[in-house]
Amino acid sequence: MADNSTKQMFALCIENKDCDDLEKRKIYQILPDNEAAKEGYMRIVDESGEDYLYPEAYFIAIKLPHAAIEALPWQPEGERTGEEHARRP
Repeated sequence: MADNSTKQMFALCIENKDCDDLEKRKIYQILPDNEAAKEGYMRIVDESGEDYLYPEAYFIAIKLPHAAIEALPWQPEGERTGEEHARRP
């Protein structure tokens, strides 16, 4: 069985100005999006459970130990709906 947790990326929210679906001091899953990164955004799975683009200045990327990742309530990446959204304050 492959260990998908090593591929998952996470960020700590440090700002949520004009973003109702973000909470400061909360950890969110980052989904890879090279095009968004070029524009200064991160694709984040927010409180709605969907992924949206947010300014990367709103987050600090963090590494979580395997036990912490296992304790998080999120779905594995393969079970996402694949819908693309953008929220730009």
